[in-house]
Amino acid sequence: MKIQIINGPNLNLLGVREKSIYGDNNFETYLTELRLRYPDVEIAYYQSNVEGELINKLHETGFSFDGIVINAGAYTHTSVAIADAIAAIKTPVIEVHISNVYKREEFRHHSMLAASCKGVIAGFGMDSYRLGIENLISA
Repeated sequence: MKIQIINGPNLNLLGVREKSIYGDNNFETYLTELRLRYPDVEIAYYQSNVEGELINKLHETGFSFDGIVINAGAYTHTSVAIADAIAAIKTPVIEVHISNVYKREEFRHHSMLAASCKGVIAGFGMDSYRLGIENLISA
């Protein structure tokens, strides 16, 4: 099984930015933990701050991977283009968020991506990614 994790803008700063919201861990450390937890799953990782690059990665992996877990960051709330890319591919996509977006600013309460995704997981910290992977594995 092959699962692609895609992180959007500012998630390269995990462990450094807004620790009260996102915690102390960087994603690379967490990714190592995920790969150890799921040795039979090939977990690929991609991060970009650029919307078009996220769309390119969705196109690249959206027909050959078994699942995609995406945290599109702030693009979640603004990008029709990413939503269209998710709708255009065959691979199931799960939207995840580290924070509970519904406890934050009002603009974060709406996802442009959710309707094109298999499901949405939010508010469980980094564990949101594991929960997404668990769903894809059990599908």
